[in-house]
Amino acid sequence: MSTVEPSKKRRGAVKAQYTSIDLFSGAGGLSEGLRVSGFKSLYANEIVARHAETYALNHPEAVVESRDIRLVDAGDVRRQLGLQKGELDLVAGGPPCQGFSINAPKRSMDDARNSLFLEFLRFVDEFEPKAVLIENVPGLVSFEGGGTLQAILQALGQHGYRADVKILYAPHFGVPQTRWRTVIIGIRGDEADPLSAFPEPARNAPLRVNFTSNFDGKNIVALPTNLELPSFVSVRDAIDDLPALSNGETGAKRKDYRTKPQNDFQTAMRYDSKGVLNHEAPCLGEINIKRMSFIPPGGNWTDIPEDLLPKGMRRARRSDHTKRYGRVAPEGLASTILTKCDPHWGAYFHYDQDRCFTVREAARIQTFPDSFRFVGSRVEQYEQVGNAVPPLLGAAIGSSIRSVLDELRRRARKVS
Repeated sequence: MSTVEPSKKRRGAVKAQYTSIDLFSGAGGLSEGLRVSGFKSLYANEIVARHAETYALNHPEAVVESRDIRLVDAGDVRRQLGLQKGELDLVAGGPPCQGFSINAPKRSMDDARNSLFLEFLRFVDEFEPKAVLIENVPGLVSFEGGGTLQAILQALGQHGYRADVKILYAPHFGVPQTRWRTVIIGIRGDEADPLSAFPEPARNAPLRVNFTSNFDGKNIVALPTNLELPSFVSVRDAIDDLPALSNGETGAKRKDYRTKPQNDFQTAMRYDSKGVLNHEAPCLGEINIKRMSFIPPGGNWTDIPEDLLPKGMRRARRSDHTKRYGRVAPEGLASTILTKCDPHWGAYFHYDQDRCFTVREAARIQTFPDSFRFVGSRVEQYEQVGNAVPPLLGAAIGSSIRSVLDELRRRARKVS
């Protein structure tokens, strides 16, 4: 195997009870959440070398492979890990799914749209895990009129898994940003209802559904059923203890915290941390500094004088692009963290510091712990953060799947 050399240092973790592998793993956000909920990652595959390097650094217990998954022999992986079929607990990952159709007249491996999901299924067949977890964008639900999602569920059924789907809202699980994910969970056999493996929202949060949320005749967005839940984690809750920086300031590689932890979220993020890494302010140009000076917390491009706007936005309706050139409201939720905190694409101006979010602030908003280190250039680090599944969302999903596996274990013991 072509593998990435991991770090020898291990971070604090709960005692693992279950095992998992992560395909299309990115930098490891999903695996980080699964680790917190009691899954030990044995193997990860990620084609982008720098993403895989970050994964290996933060998950030293895993074999991390960085090459095209279509060239990987799943049987070789299973044998190297010393597993028999059926011993692995979970195959997880975010395979590209759009375009997959089990009824397609031509299922060529040259079809980049559908072949990668087939690769995911190939690993499922080889390992025969007890559970399968797939995450994707909300748009998967409406793609091809729901046909792609229906094909995925049907394919999992044909491979021995009862599967279902929900759309989860990250703020319901303590993530301080407006982020939605489509989640598919399959349980092998007929002994468990896959719907019982989805987490229940643990917090209330403002939301606006701007995508198709109906599938197979029902609304699949998971919504809180308890109005007495605690409120969402705000941007200020998430990042206010991090060091203040000016525009373009880099400073020491490892910085001291600005304050003691101010809340439970900051305490959790700082577990096992020796200081603040990946916290350097991007350097905004003079025109963006001028634009930013007119934007109050919670404001956006409509607060900028017309003569300072990009030419393309001078013709825009004031009701459009409401997040562009936004300064986040400190008591609200952040915009979805993308692969770069470019003010032209979202509300990435700090609420009271005249600059954009750093990689560490973006990582906090994604709920990566401060002990999680990102490697590569700053551009590569932003990409790793923005492409990730928020670890707290992954932890909530992992805990629910673990509960189902716990119950299946108890039943098996009674039978034996």
